[in-house]
Amino acid sequence: MLPLWAEIGLALAAAALASVAVVVGPVTTTRTAEPKFYPDDPLAREPASQDASGVQPWKIDLIYDLSYNLFVVGRREPSGLKAQDVNTVDEVPDSEWYTDRVGRGDLLVDDVVRGPNIDKPPDPSSWTIIREKSAGFAPGFTATDGSGETWFLSFDPPSNPEGATSALIIATKLFWGLGYNQVEYFLTSFNPDRVTIADSATMRRPSGKRTPFTRDDLSEVLERAARNAEGSYRVAAGRLLPGKVLGGFRYEGTRPDDPNDIVPHQHRRELRALRVFGAWINLTDMKAGNTLDSLVTLNGRGIVRHYLQDVGSTFGMGANGPHDWDEGWEYLYDRPPSLRRLATLGFWLSPWQTAAYEDYTAVGRFEGDTFDPLLWKPRVPTAAYIEMRDDDAFWAAQRVMGFNDGLLRAIVKTGEFSDQAAAQYLGDVLIKRRDKIGRTYLTRINPISHPALSAAGVLTFENEATNHAFAPAPHAYRADWFVFDNATGESSPIGTTSAASERMEAPGGLPTGAGAFVRVDLTADEATHPSWNRPVRAYFRHQADGWALVGFERMPEGD
Repeated sequence: MLPLWAEIGLALAAAALASVAVVVGPVTTTRTAEPKFYPDDPLAREPASQDASGVQPWKIDLIYDLSYNLFVVGRREPSGLKAQDVNTVDEVPDSEWYTDRVGRGDLLVDDVVRGPNIDKPPDPSSWTIIREKSAGFAPGFTATDGSGETWFLSFDPPSNPEGATSALIIATKLFWGLGYNQVEYFLTSFNPDRVTIADSATMRRPSGKRTPFTRDDLSEVLERAARNAEGSYRVAAGRLLPGKVLGGFRYEGTRPDDPNDIVPHQHRRELRALRVFGAWINLTDMKAGNTLDSLVTLNGRGIVRHYLQDVGSTFGMGANGPHDWDEGWEYLYDRPPSLRRLATLGFWLSPWQTAAYEDYTAVGRFEGDTFDPLLWKPRVPTAAYIEMRDDDAFWAAQRVMGFNDGLLRAIVKTGEFSDQAAAQYLGDVLIKRRDKIGRTYLTRINPISHPALSAAGVLTFENEATNHAFAPAPHAYRADWFVFDNATGESSPIGTTSAASERMEAPGGLPTGAGAFVRVDLTADEATHPSWNRPVRAYFRHQADGWALVGFERMPEGD
């Protein structure tokens, strides 16, 4: 398989040639067919071979970003294009965007409790304020701790002590486990009696003018924060990212000055999957302002690393208090439900108007009984949200189901709730929403996964839906076998086998030569899920030690 940038380059060259042919008339060309699979397939890591040192910081205007996504992107129909950053076995390779962690199935409690935190926590013995909070309306600022390290400090609102900080800590660990780059966040304390203000610290006034940050400014910030009985404040401290901060990324298009950023963001599966992951933990605030790119140096080259840097507007909490009642159910402006309420003089009720929430101030408005993954919405849609296909959702649901009850309870514990009933409730709702996501998306299309073909010719696979008891076992599985010509893409039938379990013998006539390929189309016969009769397709290459999976197709292009 060619590197992604090379494949796109070939496609662009072909398109350019075609356009010239239209202008100047027919052109006779000889094209050598590219093989379907290359010796390095499936790629385990997305290549970033170009030097991106010339990337410059940019600013994405908040109002423009929200308005464009709400009134332009939100009215689009999905293109139906397959995600363009998946490898030949339909997985997302590791990259500067994403690292598959829970998908490998080996996450331990210690891993998720630590999350992205690899260095020591802050030293709260003293704080020096160096900058105001640069974005958002929640209380906070940038400060150096007792050891001189720079941190971004976020507080809880007075109405919901522990709510915003615990949401940020827990969600950061969940998203790290799901595979996203995350800021290192720690719970710590802030004592205003041990605070100094740097001479260089300034505050932008309503007039736009900057003047020195004062004690009065500090007091005004702290008035909007939850205070402990002894006068200190609980804070979530985020470590300054390594490298040169470049600003956020868009959920559409590419960064034009980054030569490694060649896959349009709306066609990156890990960004499409945020529609599922966001629904699970109710990440309603998806915008460019909650992302961050940083230019780092790896192997002597500049590389852009992409972060989801603010995932705190989750569960039932925002930075300034509980989510609004309709968050997770409707966009900021959602025409269909608004018209229904208008036409019925308010008698038509949305699901959020009848949902029952337990009253825990540290959790906010978060529930699992009324929740429906197919109906969930963030405040504002993104292009990646609109483009998600069923195979993207299936991939995402596999990872959500990778968080067993023990992992989830351990992550919730890192929020350090003083009310253990609140911690229990949050864990219960996460488990309930997790299972709804699995039941919805793992049964929606053919759930066969992880095919393997032994040297002895025994085919094994898994059924993601029955693994979790979301559907009854199929009456039978069927496999159609072919010899596959990797050079031409042609397939020749060998035979058909069937079995009542996820194990069956291959028919006679499998090729035995080194580098030979076979294709296997797999279906499941289950009366309540007719979509399972649509085959998934596996490709195996013969090697010295047996058969290796080199290709897997769950849904063809355009489905």
